[in-house]
Amino acid sequence: MNRKPSLLVIFLTVFIDLIGFGIVVPLVPLYSRHYGASGWMIGAIIASFSAMQFIFSPIWGRLSDRHGRRPILLISTAGASLSYVLFAVGSGFENHAMALGALLVSRVFAGACGGNITVAQAYVADISKPEERSKRMGLIGMAFGLGFIFGPAISGVMLKFFGATGPGWAAAALCAFNFVLAWFILVESLKPESIQAARRPRFAQWGHTLGQPKIGLLILIFFLATFAFSCFESTLPLLVSDNFNLGIAADAATPATTVISLFIFCGLISAFVQGGMIGRLVKLFGEPRLICASLVMTGLSLVLLPLIKGDGPLRWLAVLHLADPAWIKMLLVLVLLSFGSSLSRAPVFGLLSNLTPANEQGATIGVAQSAGSLARIVGPIFAATLYGHIPMLPYVICGGISIVAGIAAVARLGAK
Repeated sequence: MNRKPSLLVIFLTVFIDLIGFGIVVPLVPLYSRHYGASGWMIGAIIASFSAMQFIFSPIWGRLSDRHGRRPILLISTAGASLSYVLFAVGSGFENHAMALGALLVSRVFAGACGGNITVAQAYVADISKPEERSKRMGLIGMAFGLGFIFGPAISGVMLKFFGATGPGWAAAALCAFNFVLAWFILVESLKPESIQAARRPRFAQWGHTLGQPKIGLLILIFFLATFAFSCFESTLPLLVSDNFNLGIAADAATPATTVISLFIFCGLISAFVQGGMIGRLVKLFGEPRLICASLVMTGLSLVLLPLIKGDGPLRWLAVLHLADPAWIKMLLVLVLLSFGSSLSRAPVFGLLSNLTPANEQGATIGVAQSAGSLARIVGPIFAATLYGHIPMLPYVICGGISIVAGIAAVARLGAK
């Protein structure tokens, strides 16, 4: 009996892939600084992943429109596993230059193979009615949130028991398992009549997509939201380490453990919002208002984050007993940021999908993801470089950008 495309199966595929992603991402800035990287170099290593995604996301999207979603998902999953092998090997080098080179190569390769999210969102669009797409796109966001719960948790355990190389090997093994699982259970979602995608050169596709006013505006909003969040994501380990006097331990474990716990905390909130609330909130407020609220909340929290300072690592028991006011403030601001940042992706991609023909879903979403990748190129370099001079400045600038983008969203897209 032939199986039908399943929302649960694509969610499981993306979820497992993002656990691997979540294992590695919190460690990249700390490992890079541990091996002697300067601020701009840390930003460049982080941004290299997105630089390759910027190039390859539209390509993977167009290929999935022509050849189907399943083969592209399998290729990207296999590539992710190999990239984490490189990350694990590089994490064990004693020579700092070799270690930084290996970390850079691993992130470049991971970005080049990273077509999962673009194609997964096209997969969701293939099997969803227009009125259900924003809600169902939230499940992809929920996979992000859960990935940042389980991924950093696994990273912390592997770091503690197996040293610096443990997290990379765990991510590689998990993605290899995901490839085998997807090979056997993932069914093609693209209908045969939709496979004849429009064949446009790369830049012509960008022009065609961005030339449509509402689609172009949504992609710009996604770019700005991603830029602001990537600045937070890439400098939070440094901000927490500096503002709470954690220092840099010889094995990078002291700040890493605290930062990992914060990523888990943010992931829990993100998973709750995107998995259980998005559908109801879209019905209640509509996509434009939800996007606006998301960006304004994110902006306010970014401005507040660098103002919070304390002394010592996060101890959850002490926080729960109200013994550490600085950490309580930090957690409250992270609640606001996590809640806000979780509300924009699903309605943005839901609207994009509804405005796009069936045979161009992958291409349009690929351009949007590529714009997000561009934001993740310039964002970390901008934030890490500026952070090295004035730590507060990237947060204030990105907070302002986020708030302005939110106001523009509701003004140009309408209240409904």
